[in-house]
Amino acid sequence: MFASFRLSMTWLHTWFGLVLGFVLMVCFFFGALSVFDREIDRWAMPATRFEAQPMPSFERILAPAYTRLRAHPADMARTAQRVHGALPHPDAMPLQSVWAYTTHRDPVLAVGGEFGIPNQPLDPTDEHLHVHGWTTLDPRTGMELPQTSRKIGSEFFYPMHYSLHLRWKNLGIWIVGFAALSMLAALVSGVVMHRKIFRELFTFRPERRTQRSALDLHNLTGVVALPFHFIFALSGLMIFAAIYFPVGQTLYKPVAKAFEESEAARTGLPHDPAGVAAPLASVDAMVVAAQRRWAERGMAGDVGLLTVEHIGDANAYVSVFRAGTDRIALVGEGIHFKGTTGEVVYEDPPKTVVSGINEFLTGLHLQHFRHWMLRALYFFGGMAGCVCIATGFIFFVEKRKRQHAMRGLRGARWVDALAVTSVTGMVIAALSLLVFNRLLPMDLPDRTYWEEGSFWLAWLLAFVHAALRTSVVARGAGLAPAWREQAYAISLLAILAVILNAVTTGDHLVRTLSIGYWPVAGVDLGLLATALIAMIAARRLARAEKGLEREASTQDGGQSLEASRV
Repeated sequence: MFASFRLSMTWLHTWFGLVLGFVLMVCFFFGALSVFDREIDRWAMPATRFEAQPMPSFERILAPAYTRLRAHPADMARTAQRVHGALPHPDAMPLQSVWAYTTHRDPVLAVGGEFGIPNQPLDPTDEHLHVHGWTTLDPRTGMELPQTSRKIGSEFFYPMHYSLHLRWKNLGIWIVGFAALSMLAALVSGVVMHRKIFRELFTFRPERRTQRSALDLHNLTGVVALPFHFIFALSGLMIFAAIYFPVGQTLYKPVAKAFEESEAARTGLPHDPAGVAAPLASVDAMVVAAQRRWAERGMAGDVGLLTVEHIGDANAYVSVFRAGTDRIALVGEGIHFKGTTGEVVYEDPPKTVVSGINEFLTGLHLQHFRHWMLRALYFFGGMAGCVCIATGFIFFVEKRKRQHAMRGLRGARWVDALAVTSVTGMVIAALSLLVFNRLLPMDLPDRTYWEEGSFWLAWLLAFVHAALRTSVVARGAGLAPAWREQAYAISLLAILAVILNAVTTGDHLVRTLSIGYWPVAGVDLGLLATALIAMIAARRLARAEKGLEREASTQDGGQSLEASRV
């Protein structure tokens, strides 16, 4: 099919990169933002603008909060479709298990639980049927925070990078997984097709033609961040391996169930409740005991996750997991206690080599560790991926637009329109979400849906604008003004978001910098940097447009003169 292996790799790199580059652009951009998801949460929710808090007391803070927890309406609606008969009233559902989760960057506490229901499932193999409830607490008081604003960073940007918010049948996760697998192929094929990869590592000629400078920047960002891109694509696939290969829930479901029961017998952690009522011993004392055991092993004692299973039952047990902020691997080192007495039942053993590698790669991807410099490198690595993909789009269009124009094809124009939408349009959508987060009244009904709606509407409008303003590409005559115009829009929206934050909350940059409150100050500074970069890019794009127009007019004039001589 091809004259050489290198040419076949060039074809693979080009078309895999083009078709799936739009998905990968979303993954890289929102993955980079997710590095600072908790900081974006604090910017978006002024009620959470206080210092990060440790896991609070179970007896004083959490236990009273769990008595107020109820099943979430969304999960009730999903569960109602899986069972016979109507679900009981939320007040009549017994709480059977609870959990609480925090990180070293979280001022607020995520809590939730499972409520038992008497309904029988429609599918006899549907096990562990519960209704779930969850909320966010102020860990200083245990009071529920108003659910009037979405956690934009951790509940919108973060899931966007791995699920695209396509939840039906985990469709988004499957699309992203296929894109990640294709990205690994594109990385390998890119190395094969670039024979002078080390020279290209140091080559960038911004003064050259758009096609040449775009290719230089594409090669540069691709080579510099190559290990980062490869590891993150691979580790992302590993994290969702159980979804891509759900053999434990399909072919080996009976074996998996037997394994659960054998594990319960081996560890002493009951798989099922005993059906005998019994009170819960002091959970705070169990936490202290767990921290003492960690200290004896020279480990940090921050509690990241706390769970209680089979509440109010003789088989209740409490699990305390370490936050693991002192290492890259996503560790838990859980210590499990008998709920009725507080005695240690089981302690997680050292990991095997295979599970240790899995924990390291998972932790490397999710970056729960306490290391701000490495976190910043993650962010720039994600942005380098965005630049690599964006310049790949530009190179594809610039190389083919004249050929397509001569043949009457529209392919280059639509690729350019989609590229504008997935690069500048995506940034516009994210900034619009931040702007509307500050503009919408706090007491607006369904405020979180309005926020999310502003994101999708802004992205749709960016696509319409890109489709209308890329006609010049169809003529093969120059650079589409959509890039420049959307860059100006990015600059204005970023500045507007900073101004609205100062006006609506009083936390302007002078104040946040003076008190050293970096989560909000950092987001504002990032927005201002975005505005500056977008403004510089818009001005350079304006000059490039004029240069291409002069070049096109010169060529047209030369062709006319040649025709007159003939």
